Amino acid sequence: MNEPGPHPFYKDGLRFSCTRCSLCCRFDSGFVWLSRADLSRLASGLNISVRETISRYCRTVDIGGFKQLSLREQENKDCIFWLNGACSVYGSRPLQCESYPFWAHQLADRETWSETAGSCPGVGLGRLYHAREIESIVENRRVEPPLNADSIDR
Repeated sequence: MNEPGPHPFYKDGLRFSCTRCSLCCRFDSGFVWLSRADLSRLASGLNISVRETISRYCRTVDIGGFKQLSLREQENKDCIFWLNGACSVYGSRPLQCESYPFWAHQLADRETWSETAGSCPGVGLGRLYHAREIESIVENRRVEPPLNADSIDR
């Protein structure tokens, strides 16, 4: 039985394989929003407390009156965890990083996905992610939302 509504452009799946090019981790300023689960994974992976993780590696960003928790950046705009040519917390990286490039706004339409391919050499390569798998990745991000920085005990 078909599901109601239009079928996404990726109904036959999309190919992706991380080439570890680091273009999504370096060179440009950006935000890596953290959920409560992200903080817990990072703290565990770093073998430090959540409080210390926040103090050493996070910043509060005011987005239209909402204070969100994001990773800090190095002075050159690389992610705070980009060290010696690699992600130093790859095994416990935030869900936002893990789910890239399968972000809802990048899956809006074929044109937006093609723009993503222009900045990510892994788009179109590697294994085929089926539509249900892609939707599961998007859903995981929806159910694990970024933290409101005011809700964190420091």
